[in-house]
Amino acid sequence: MNTLVVIVNYRVPHLTIDALASLEPEMDALPGSRVVVVDNASGDGSDLKIQAAIDEGGWGEWAHFIPAPDNRGFAAGNNVGIRHGMEWFGGDGPDSVLLLNPDTVVRPGGVRVLVEFLESHPEVGIAGSRLEDPDGTPQASQFRFPGAINQFEGYFAFGPLTRLLERYTSAPPIRDEAHEIEWVSGASMLVRREVIDDIGLLDDDYFLYFEETDFCLRAQRAGWRIWYVPDSHVVHLVGQSSGVTVRHQDRPRRPVYWFDSRLRYYLKNYGALKTMWIDVVSWVGLLLGKVRCVVLRRPPLEPPHFLRDMIANSVFVRGTKVPVGKPPAPAKKPTPTAVG
Repeated sequence: MNTLVVIVNYRVPHLTIDALASLEPEMDALPGSRVVVVDNASGDGSDLKIQAAIDEGGWGEWAHFIPAPDNRGFAAGNNVGIRHGMEWFGGDGPDSVLLLNPDTVVRPGGVRVLVEFLESHPEVGIAGSRLEDPDGTPQASQFRFPGAINQFEGYFAFGPLTRLLERYTSAPPIRDEAHEIEWVSGASMLVRREVIDDIGLLDDDYFLYFEETDFCLRAQRAGWRIWYVPDSHVVHLVGQSSGVTVRHQDRPRRPVYWFDSRLRYYLKNYGALKTMWIDVVSWVGLLLGKVRCVVLRRPPLEPPHFLRDMIANSVFVRGTKVPVGKPPAPAKKPTPTAVG
């Protein structure tokens, strides 16, 4: 199974180069597979650094670097890479496409295991890796689709309720065996070519976040199954490419594009009435969660001003028109926490 790997870089060339280096043994194990690195108009010299690394590493036979004309986000950048890769392969194109974050390092065999899993399970359309910290600690990377129940439970985060609603929680307990799940993280997600033929590319009207959730939902609705494959190990340096979901430090306020993506996902896939219901239930869960933290004298679980921003970006305030994600205003100076 020939595989196309797509990495979208935005102002993190050092991470992208590390990800490329980790792919070298995978390319040796998967003859005919190739990698496309797309730079989302970083404007920080990423293009020169990444191309130089490809040249110096002797990776040019299996890795191409291409610049995107502008930064339209993660989904659009991946679509640029997929289209380029289809042309590069020629003929019928690749048999599968791996979306890989720039802030990842593939453990030995990480890509090969996913490819072999798809080869042996023709009914599976998408397979996701076990994402982990550098020390091997697993991260949540397999999920249930967001809805009223699991959003309420997640924002309230009340132990007895969580146990009662365990079958609905957004992030089920991490398991060591492969299993079917509703959606997997786009940080390392292998897609069978036939899925793209059936449902098309990623929806590039998402700027960042919810695009892989939307893609997996579309695939599931088209009859494809989605599996989590923990034997595929990929180190994920959480939030290093976006600066939004960083851990072990104070989290920044959620950017507007996160709320754009959230509202787009619900309105597009569930309609206005269900989106209204999910908004209200989410507010109640957030409010109860804030009260719980105050009573127990614990720090807040959510980013600053999150409830206020959720209300300001709800369907009640913004209306029922499905939003199109837009990038943030360009920074005066490139920073490693900018998004793309």
